[in-house]
Amino acid sequence: MQSSPGAAYTATPRTTPARKRDRARYDRATVHAILDSEWICHLGFVVDGAPVVLPTMYARVGERLYLHGSTGSRPMRAAADGLRVCVTVTRAEGIVLARSAVNHSVNYRSVAAHGTARLVTDPGERALAMDALLDAAVPGRSGDCRPPDAKELAQTAIVRLDLDEVAAKVRDGGVIDEPGDVGLPHWAGVIPMTRSLGTPVPAADQDPAAPLPPYLTAP
Repeated sequence: MQSSPGAAYTATPRTTPARKRDRARYDRATVHAILDSEWICHLGFVVDGAPVVLPTMYARVGERLYLHGSTGSRPMRAAADGLRVCVTVTRAEGIVLARSAVNHSVNYRSVAAHGTARLVTDPGERALAMDALLDAAVPGRSGDCRPPDAKELAQTAIVRLDLDEVAAKVRDGGVIDEPGDVGLPHWAGVIPMTRSLGTPVPAADQDPAAPLPPYLTAP
C-alpha cells in the first residue's frame, strides 16, 4: 500500500472515521506537520489477546517513525519478528464550551498510524534514529551531548514504523450549539490552549561559566 512521495495517503477502513469523516485528513503536509509538532506518542499493540497502550518517544524521519524503548520491554522484544501496532499522536489546541453539556468539545490535531513495527539493527540507521529522537524533543541537542557508548547502545532499542496506513483527524472550529440553546444565559466560546517552554534550569553541578547553548536561547 505504498504511496508515491507527493501523493496523499490512501484511506483504508482502519483510517476512515466511523463518525465526523469530514475531519479526516490524508495529505502528507498535514500528517507530517502534526507528527513534527510533538515527540510523545502512544504505542498500541496486543499481548496474549489483551490490548496494551504505552507512551514513548518518537521522531519522524521522512516516511518513517522511530520509537525509543528499552531492549527488555515487551514491544521492543516482539518487534524483532515484526509487531502489529497502532501509533497515535494528539495535540489539544482548545477547549470548546457550548451552552449544552453534550456539545462541549475539544479542538485538536491527531494522527493514527497502523502497520508492522520492526526492530532497527543497522548501526547507521540506529545512530540516525537516536539523533532524530533527541532533536525531536530539543532541536540541536544531538550535536551537543556525549554519544552513547557500547553498553548504552546494547540497552537501547529502536523500532521503525513505515508511514503507509496513516491519517490525521482535525477539529478546529467554534461552538456548535442546538438552535434552541443559543438564547440560554450560559457563556459559550473557545479557550485556546498553548504550550511553551520555560526558562532552562541548570543542573546543580553545572559550571556557572558555561553559556546557555544557542538552541535553548532561540525564540
